[in-house]
Amino acid sequence: MRRYYEFAVVVILIGILALLLMRALERARGDMEETIVQTEAAAMRMGLIEVVAHRETFGGELPKSSNPVDWVATPPANYVGEHDGRPEGKSVWYFDRQAKELVFLFRDGRRARFRLSRDASVDSQKAVVAGVGLLRLEDQRE
Repeated sequence: MRRYYEFAVVVILIGILALLLMRALERARGDMEETIVQTEAAAMRMGLIEVVAHRETFGGELPKSSNPVDWVATPPANYVGEHDGRPEGKSVWYFDRQAKELVFLFRDGRRARFRLSRDASVDSQKAVVAGVGLLRLEDQRE
């Protein structure tokens, strides 16, 4: 009878440790998604700087689109295009035509939102050249 109690205690301990491990992995996945968002946004900011620097050096027009993906050479990974509402899927990028925002949908329902800035008075933002930059807005929950 004692062996059954020992076995039950071991099973309960393993279950608790497995639960703690799964929670830690979920937090790590969320942190990785945030890192992906920040990395992709930084790459797009550099692409915007390149477009503006090219225009400043050689002249020409800046793109008319408010979608920052139209400005850069390489779209973010998992970019599903322009939509009027929320597309299907998770961990995807899309451009919301109505809000004029580039959005990343996290798996937990959170949305990271970015807006292309053409305001020449923006001087406190990082990676803003000639008033053009990619500004991160406050995240939203779905």
